[in-house]
Amino acid sequence: MSAEKFTENALNYRQTIARSIHDAMQADPSVFFFGEDIGAAGGPFKTTAGLFDVFGPHRVRDTPISEQAIVGAAIGAAAMGQRPIAEIMFADFAAVAHDQIVNQLAKYRYMTGGQVRLPVTLRLSNGAGSGFAAQHSQPVENWYIGVPGLKVVAPGTVEDLYGLMQAAVRDDDPVLVFEHKTLFSVKGTVTPGAVVPIGSAAVVRSGGDVTIVAAQLMRHRAVEAAARLDDEGIHCTVIDPRTLVPFDDETVLASLRETSRLVVVGEGPADGSWGAALVARVARHGFELLDAAPRLVCSPFTPVPYAESLERAWLPSVDDIVAEVRSVVAY
Repeated sequence: MSAEKFTENALNYRQTIARSIHDAMQADPSVFFFGEDIGAAGGPFKTTAGLFDVFGPHRVRDTPISEQAIVGAAIGAAAMGQRPIAEIMFADFAAVAHDQIVNQLAKYRYMTGGQVRLPVTLRLSNGAGSGFAAQHSQPVENWYIGVPGLKVVAPGTVEDLYGLMQAAVRDDDPVLVFEHKTLFSVKGTVTPGAVVPIGSAAVVRSGGDVTIVAAQLMRHRAVEAAARLDDEGIHCTVIDPRTLVPFDDETVLASLRETSRLVVVGEGPADGSWGAALVARVARHGFELLDAAPRLVCSPFTPVPYAESLERAWLPSVDDIVAEVRSVVAY
């Protein structure tokens, strides 16, 4: 990708990753980017193509194959006043750097009494549906929703990916940005410099019968399910949280004041998921709004299968969402 390509605004999700990093680096000389094969090679998924040509090896740095080193270097650079963007090739590999993320990155500001902040943006490619098998396809965002000190964003569109990346880089605290591998071909238009506030959900469509909350790949399937249900006279509001920590509960509760029914769609097993946490909070803070028990559409409690047919069955489908919405309406 030449420098001129970074002026184009009609992009797909894959191209938007590079564009969002480019614009953040152009805006702030303290921002630099590093990870495995992200330089001349353009990244393992070609999501960072062209950045090395524009910024050179000083600001776009290839690293050894060591997630511990990547996260550790980001912590050190941030403590010294830089704003690093670090890439974990597959989100699953964050497990190798779990101590650095959970015990250092998340807690450094707290343990220094606010004297040191860590403005680290950690990018991670997550999600199932691309045939990468059990160790490369997990919904890793769910590992970190219960760790105080981390902000977690999960953009599902080009516009949200760009805007949340700008917000993440400017944030004075660590932000984990999860980029879903199956969305690389999704298209959209970026507005240069646009910022999507962290902690603000998006109401994708409105309807008076059921509130569906879904993120990333599931957001798109929820919209498809809602369109199908329109033909049956069931009208759904679809909310994309965009940010999982902090979560915009108020937008969900405001919708429930209209619909009184909740269906949450999440990739991965229910236990320990952001969807289960949302259902628990709604039960605690909005129980009186509900006319039916909330439903959680999720994956079986198994690793992500490798076989295409099994992986397809493991992920919540449009049919699964439609069935749960019908059930909650008929309650």
